[in-house]
Amino acid sequence: MSILNKLMTALRGGAREVGEQIVDANSTRIFEQEIKDAENHLTKAKRELTDVMAKEMQANREVDRIKRSITEHEGYATQALQQGNEALALEVAEKIASLEAELAEQQSALDSFSAHAQRLKELVKKTERQLADYQRQLSMVKTTESVQKATATITDSFASSNSKLMNAKDSLERIKQRQQNFDDKLKASEQLQEENSEKSLMDKLSAAGIGEQKTSANSVLDRLKAKNGAE
Repeated sequence: MSILNKLMTALRGGAREVGEQIVDANSTRIFEQEIKDAENHLTKAKRELTDVMAKEMQANREVDRIKRSITEHEGYATQALQQGNEALALEVAEKIASLEAELAEQQSALDSFSAHAQRLKELVKKTERQLADYQRQLSMVKTTESVQKATATITDSFASSNSKLMNAKDSLERIKQRQQNFDDKLKASEQLQEENSEKSLMDKLSAAGIGEQKTSANSVLDRLKAKNGAE
């Protein structure tokens, strides 16, 4: 029996852990729904507050009406007494007493409606402030979750594609080397072309007898002959 109890306890503990995991996994959604539920209750409370305030206004009008009626009947009673008609004055006084009892009842209702309306107004304002704060908190929670998910995605992608990044780096180096080889060949070709162009120009100048002339054996011999003849 003791083992069975322990097994049941373990199952309850496992169920609790699973339940907590589900709640944690959906905590933002739950929080958002709780805010929605509170907003619905607030809307209902505002409707009830409207009803209470309407009844308060009705009770207030009724109190004013009864007060005016009491004042009016007090005038009647006074006039009856002035005329010496005490029986009529007593009848009016009974009416006044009835009105005063009605006034006390209506005043009690008015006080109750006023107190209830004031309490509801305070609760509505407090709830509105709390919900506004929760809405701000929800926005920040959602933003934080989005940033964390993006960070996790980037981290996972980098970890899983580390070798691919190395391959990409090698490919980039090969591309750079190929482009450098192309540039070197192009520069060499341009240099060779410049050298050939300069040599061709010098050959043309030499043929025209312009510029520095090379000394040949024949020119040296002619120079010596001319020198000997002069001596």
